[in-house]
Amino acid sequence: MIQRPRFWLMKTEPEVFSFDDLMRAPRQTTCWEGVRNYQARNMMRDDFKIGDEVLVYHSNATPPGVAGVARVVREAYPDPAALDPDSEYFDEKSGAHGESRWVMVDIQAVAPAQKLVSLDVIRNTAGLEDMLLVKRGQRLSIQPVTLAEWQIVCRLCGLA
Repeated sequence: MIQRPRFWLMKTEPEVFSFDDLMRAPRQTTCWEGVRNYQARNMMRDDFKIGDEVLVYHSNATPPGVAGVARVVREAYPDPAALDPDSEYFDEKSGAHGESRWVMVDIQAVAPAQKLVSLDVIRNTAGLEDMLLVKRGQRLSIQPVTLAEWQIVCRLCGLA
């Protein structure tokens, strides 16, 4: 039996959408759109549940790191951007059956990190050696996080 809530890390490029953007969103809530990797999509579709907790990670930043904590507030539903030819997330194969083959979830900000927890800090913190984020070749934008990893990262963020 899977214990709830589950914990996740979701990567975003801060120049595209940052944790600050999430904090400014209406009700501090937004959809997490544009996932175009089957493994990440399947996790969102099959495993994300309302109440699951999310580490929002700024990738492609200087330095990259965990910027805040969010919560899943709506489970997976079709990503309409895949059907919109004007969207950067358009997928011409999605419309073949009249529906998107991609999904998104809604997340809501819980709290910004009191201090950004950089990738270097994560790499060098005892207890985080097995975190998927630090594994060589691991590039998924959505990754599961264990309870122990979650607790350590939240403590480093000043949120525990």
